[in-house]
Amino acid sequence: MMHAPTATTAPYRVDDFGFDLRRAVTPASHIWVGSGFATVAPAERRVLGVRGLHTPPFTAPDLALDVAIEVDGHRILDQGSLQKGDVGLLLSGHDWYPNRFERRGTFHHLVDGRLISIGIRSTLVPLHDAHGFALEVQLTNRSGRAVPVVFGSEVAPGAVGSVPLGEWDYGWPRFEAQPMVRTSAHEWSSAQLRLVSLTDGAERRSLEDGASCTARFGVVLFDQDDTVPPADGMGAAAGRTRETWERRVEAATAALPRLSSDVPGLEAYYRRSLVSGLICLWDNPQFAIRPFPAVSGIEGAGICCYPWDIGGYAARAAALMLGAQGTQDLLHLMVSSGIDEHSRFSPNGTGNDVPYAYSVWAFVNLVWAAASVAEPDAELLAAARRMLDAQQADAVHWNGLSDFGPQPELLEMRGAGYEHVVASPNAEHAWILDRFVELAELLGLAEEYPVVEWAQQADSIRAGIRAHLWDDDRGWFRAVYPDGHDEYIYSIQYFDALRFGACTPAMRERLLEHVRDGAFLGEYGVSSVSAEDQLHYELNDPDWSGAGAYTGDGPILALTLWEQGEPDKAWDVLRRHLWMGAQLPYFPQEHYADRPVVPEHKRANVIAGLSGVEAIVFGLFGVEPRPDGTTVVCPSAVPQRSVLSDLRIRGHRIDIELESHRLRVTLDDVVVHDGEIRRVDLDTRRMG
Repeated sequence: MMHAPTATTAPYRVDDFGFDLRRAVTPASHIWVGSGFATVAPAERRVLGVRGLHTPPFTAPDLALDVAIEVDGHRILDQGSLQKGDVGLLLSGHDWYPNRFERRGTFHHLVDGRLISIGIRSTLVPLHDAHGFALEVQLTNRSGRAVPVVFGSEVAPGAVGSVPLGEWDYGWPRFEAQPMVRTSAHEWSSAQLRLVSLTDGAERRSLEDGASCTARFGVVLFDQDDTVPPADGMGAAAGRTRETWERRVEAATAALPRLSSDVPGLEAYYRRSLVSGLICLWDNPQFAIRPFPAVSGIEGAGICCYPWDIGGYAARAAALMLGAQGTQDLLHLMVSSGIDEHSRFSPNGTGNDVPYAYSVWAFVNLVWAAASVAEPDAELLAAARRMLDAQQADAVHWNGLSDFGPQPELLEMRGAGYEHVVASPNAEHAWILDRFVELAELLGLAEEYPVVEWAQQADSIRAGIRAHLWDDDRGWFRAVYPDGHDEYIYSIQYFDALRFGACTPAMRERLLEHVRDGAFLGEYGVSSVSAEDQLHYELNDPDWSGAGAYTGDGPILALTLWEQGEPDKAWDVLRRHLWMGAQLPYFPQEHYADRPVVPEHKRANVIAGLSGVEAIVFGLFGVEPRPDGTTVVCPSAVPQRSVLSDLRIRGHRIDIELESHRLRVTLDDVVVHDGEIRRVDLDTRRMG
């Protein structure tokens, strides 16, 4: 008998993701805040300043807003100065939230023998329904007497442009700056654009000791023929951003579970991983879909979608975050944008750049994830088959294996190594065929598809990897070039061949020998290339060339190890990343492995940061939803009590309580297991 789950509220709210930046090791240039419609940056070390705005199709990377305050005739600047003496406002605190940026400042000086003391709180909010931002400033008088106060502001537009949505790509948008001419005290204009600065409450007033006053400032960009938004004021517009973000968090976490844990650092890491996915969701009515999951975007660069990043690294977590309809919309957009011919697509669905070796697999992985947490889809199976057939028709083959091309179509390393005929994504190709067989059988289409041939081809590919790419003497894979040249590169990507079934038990043991300190492991994460690889390891490109890794790689290696029945190794990998939950507001494109440092020259955020959630839910807690409607829970022991609550699979609620020697699993408020840690099978077929 199936029981309807008890109705609960969303597990998280926006303020659950607040972060005190005093703890952050994030580069200052990486600190931005977005609404899903616009993204804006606070000026470094300042209490009130703003630097930069991106709000597709508009971009104003150099836009600056500065605010100065005059108190009792003394002008107090906000300079972020590092000098001594009276240098103006001093930054005393700053907190990042998904929907706003809060700062605190102080000024406390004797000026001509009289104390001037003020406290400042500012809130910077990117707008959700207008191309701009609002800055609210609250000043509290602590001078011991009434003082006159007046605010002043100055806007410098810098280079401003309008970039078609199809040209927003992985870097910052390229544009020809439109000269902005000042047409009034608060307005600038070009042939196409207008920029308006807004001010409210900045007029002179007398402020009693202990009293506070509030002023608001803002900047809005719009086309020449548009009216000036927001008509109801900046306070109301900022309020709508907050409300929109609350609805976004509620919707995106409706199926994703809450984690509470006594394991030091685990809960914070999970939360920061989750928010890393949330801040990639753009909500612009001009975009092809809403939400649009950008690969990065918080700094204005990377407002595009890579199938590999969302479908390859955190497919199940992403499917739960987007919901059934959002995932379907994304998958259909991937099809229409031609991801078998391009590595990524822009917000309007325009495909960009060369084909990417992992795109088709990432698409199928997301199709499989959607089938596992919702329902299988015959139309998407047909689309996936067409993509794979097209990819293979264009491929060069060697001994039954595919040549996936040079670096631009694979890992984009900075030297020879991981190119052409490689174990991964050939292993993923075999995995795709296995999934095709399962989906066809589940959908009752086995007679319409060549399921026998698919199964045989999958076995043949795996056999070819073992026979032609594995070197038993080295205990590692080789890459084969068209001219017969071999490369032995100790890349973390080869562990995908293990994950997707290409390895014998003996091969598995040899591969796992390298999951250790001094090779793939560092104190603060994993290295994309083993530190023992003298030909390929380098220090300046952690993404795929060593010294660190792409943010998704560490958690996915941990997930792979849990799937392989190596819980101790898996935990050893994941625990090295827990510092990120304490020291990063959201996860960057990549980070170093031997020190808690983020490369400033790479993207500030990445949707694959969601892979931490993927590893914890589907690895540590061992949740495996399946397209047939069942869900397996087979977790690993944790050193201290950890609870995963309110996970939603096809409308069912799953709660898992885990300790070192005990497992409690609840399905729809009914306890189905309470005892030793073991596999638990759940019936999570859709009710009704």
